[in-house]
Amino acid sequence: MQSSDLARLAVPSDPQISPDGSRIAFVVSHPSVEQDRYNRSIWVWDGESARPFTHGPSDFNPRWSPDGESLAFLRGGETPEQRPQAAVMPAGGGEGRKLTEIPLGCEELEWSPDGSALAVVGVSYVDEWSDLNDEERARKPRRVTDVPFRFDNMGWTHDRKRHVWLVGADGDTEPRCLTEGEHDERFIAWRPDGSAVAFYTDRSPRRAFEDGADLFEVDIETGELRRIADRGSWAFPTFRPDGRLHAVGDPVPGSWPNLISVWRFDPEPVDLTGHLDRNVYSMTLGVTPRGPQWHGGSFFSVIEDAGRVGVVRVHENGVVDHLVDGDRAVKGLTVDGAGRRLAMIISSPTDPGEVYLWEDGEERCLTDLNAEFRERVPMVEPEHFHVVSGGIEVDAWAYLPPGEESVPVLLNIHGGPASQYGWGFFDEFQVFAGAGYAVVACNPRGSTGRGLEHVRAVVGDGWGVVDVEDVTNTIEEALRRYPRLDPERIGVMGGSYGGFLTAWLIAKDHRYASAVVERALLSFTSFAGTSDIGATFPKAYAGVDLVEDPDILWQKSPLAIADQIQTPTLILHSENDFRCPIEQAEQLFVILKRQEVDTEFLRFPGEGHELSRSGKPKHRQERFDAILDWHGRKLTSAG
Repeated sequence: MQSSDLARLAVPSDPQISPDGSRIAFVVSHPSVEQDRYNRSIWVWDGESARPFTHGPSDFNPRWSPDGESLAFLRGGETPEQRPQAAVMPAGGGEGRKLTEIPLGCEELEWSPDGSALAVVGVSYVDEWSDLNDEERARKPRRVTDVPFRFDNMGWTHDRKRHVWLVGADGDTEPRCLTEGEHDERFIAWRPDGSAVAFYTDRSPRRAFEDGADLFEVDIETGELRRIADRGSWAFPTFRPDGRLHAVGDPVPGSWPNLISVWRFDPEPVDLTGHLDRNVYSMTLGVTPRGPQWHGGSFFSVIEDAGRVGVVRVHENGVVDHLVDGDRAVKGLTVDGAGRRLAMIISSPTDPGEVYLWEDGEERCLTDLNAEFRERVPMVEPEHFHVVSGGIEVDAWAYLPPGEESVPVLLNIHGGPASQYGWGFFDEFQVFAGAGYAVVACNPRGSTGRGLEHVRAVVGDGWGVVDVEDVTNTIEEALRRYPRLDPERIGVMGGSYGGFLTAWLIAKDHRYASAVVERALLSFTSFAGTSDIGATFPKAYAGVDLVEDPDILWQKSPLAIADQIQTPTLILHSENDFRCPIEQAEQLFVILKRQEVDTEFLRFPGEGHELSRSGKPKHRQERFDAILDWHGRKLTSAG
């Protein structure tokens, strides 16, 4: 695979099975380097074949009406200024009818149980900003009175609010905002009787400095707001068909990093999946739709396990059935009204993903969206191996390019750290292997997929210690297993937390001949005041915040030991990264230049923390080319 092959990908997501199980709607996204955007349309499998249902260029979030006669979705335009709005069209096809004109668009929609209305999350400017034109909004000083005031992948948040709106499905009634005020609402779910809509919010007066989230609901008729759960680390509220509230998360605010479980409120929270010692939501894949999928008293859910993402059914009595497993990754699922059929998106290391139907224990692939890609782009099948490190077992993978000759090595470190590499399709590994590199990756302590003890091992004294031990033992085991790997030509790279660990490693271990530090956390002390999560993340992992003990935060920061770096280092960062703000990269670049280390700094305008996954296609391709150019100059030319 080459960077130019990004344009060949067809990426399916958000599978939605109709209530009677006869049809499946899903989204297909095509990166267009020429247009520098993602063209998204909704497809429908009708029981025999799949075909485009909408023309795009930006249609997504399909949702069947309860009777299966209509499909609602979000429709955007050809430019970012044409915000997504709620639309609906007959299930048999036709023209989409736009239902909303909310100033900054819609981000979610869900049908009411009787099919007469939809709840949507709409975004609007606050009064101070609502009547300004774009030129004046760009000029006007920003008066900030609260924290956080911006958020990665969302932009400025102090000048706009996300509220729950009620929208008539017939398009004849004016949409009505149900949750006006100074707070934001997301992750909506209807009560089964249609009387109220539940949502996630954060109503703490010190929300930037106090971990946790709240679950509320709004009465459709009266507009009354009710708290429906004590504050906790909650997301994705859902209702069992009998009206019992459930949510994903944990009842203890500030418990992160932790396992993601499904909880029932009786009314006290009861953990339904914690005994599995695995996440039932994939932080890595961003599974859509999110949360448990209900049928009667049981629910279906994805589950992470040692790099895999499968499917389980959890019964009301606590019994768990493992339905879908194997060396692959499920990226989304829904269940039909009878509980017999599941619609899924499944990918593997050599397959970007297709739509699958699971029925009564049997599954079959329904689409061939990436047939041309698979035919024209050579893929490398990874080899999975285990590394014993610190008395525990670490999952690791090696992607070896074809041939028998000695090859340079790229050690990759994932972000999070509470995420995982594994058995899903990852374009980066295929591009690097296609360029002639052996790719080595692992899930060190701090990763998900191996249980609670594993994911919390990096908290406090483990930060920058046990994870270093694991990735170091992984590269040494890979060198031992695969004689083709050249120990004199090893590069290391990672983004976000992976960027932290890359910079930390090259300061302590000079075996690496090349490094790429991307969108990295490099200084806890400045991160604490500039990141959108800076007020809570340092406490979660380092155990202290900036006020309590800035010395400990500095000691756990790569900038504190950056003067020891000798490895040639490419620094990649996005100028609109609000998760790890670009000042992190700027500080490292200045230190390395002062030390006369071979270094370059590549800045991507207009991009955020998600550049490598959802940035503009041209920037994604240019990023690949920059990484390969850097490693090529430092590694392959040395061979």
